[in-house]
Amino acid sequence: METRFLETFLTVVQHGSLAEASRRLGVTPAAIAQRIQALEDEIGLPLLARSGRRVKPTEAGVAILEKSLRVLSEVRQLKGLAHDGQAFGELRLGAISTALTGLLPNALRSVFDKTPGVDIFLLPGTSAELYNSLLEEKIDAAILVKPPFPIPKTLHWELIRSEPFVLLAPRDLANVPADHLLREQPFIRYDRSNWGGRLADTYLQSQRVLPREWLELDSLEAISVMVEAGLGVSLMPDWRSSLFDNLRVARLPLRNAPCREIGLLRPRSVPSGRLIQTVLDAIRS
Repeated sequence: METRFLETFLTVVQHGSLAEASRRLGVTPAAIAQRIQALEDEIGLPLLARSGRRVKPTEAGVAILEKSLRVLSEVRQLKGLAHDGQAFGELRLGAISTALTGLLPNALRSVFDKTPGVDIFLLPGTSAELYNSLLEEKIDAAILVKPPFPIPKTLHWELIRSEPFVLLAPRDLANVPADHLLREQPFIRYDRSNWGGRLADTYLQSQRVLPREWLELDSLEAISVMVEAGLGVSLMPDWRSSLFDNLRVARLPLRNAPCREIGLLRPRSVPSGRLIQTVLDAIRS
């Protein structure tokens, strides 16, 4: 049995679509279908069933899911042992959007230039989504906001950067005190379903501020553009990205500002540990 057939099966199940699996794996939809057919022929049972435009695992498919994940994990571990002392193989890395636009591009360019034989799959998502994907072993590591609850002892957290919250305001309001702007200007809220958004909400409560709220968005990039357009002010971590360095906005300091901690979370024992450390070193440098 070829491991790429198992990898294809798991990718289809994860995304519920042969077309999306084709895009993720960089092969044609016909090749995806052929791999699934070959795996089903070897198992002797159908593994996928259509449900409208989606596909889902059959009872037999569900039965082999967990074991398939373990098999692929063991194969990656074998490759790592064969390349002892080197970063090698595949890394499934989750990342929040601000890491994708800020921390990762130059770091990944450095990794690919200096480390041949590396294959990195990126999964975007919110911190909560990536945390769950990590627990479900869908990814090997995640760059996310530090969880607002105790981290299990089976996981290891490494801080990358700490971002104090600021008041983001249109540039022509830069000389107005932040507390006045919070109370007087339309407020664009950082989505409270995000862990970073919870920090902003807790700060507002601690300062007993009831802003004139009119929008709640889960994208810091979108909030920044809205503020630049003069549509309001917002509380957000002082994150930086080359894509947004030229925004015409003011970042005003806050009294007793909270900090959003961005770090890398991974299992304490993972086959791609050397590769994870290589990426982390590239980010820090």
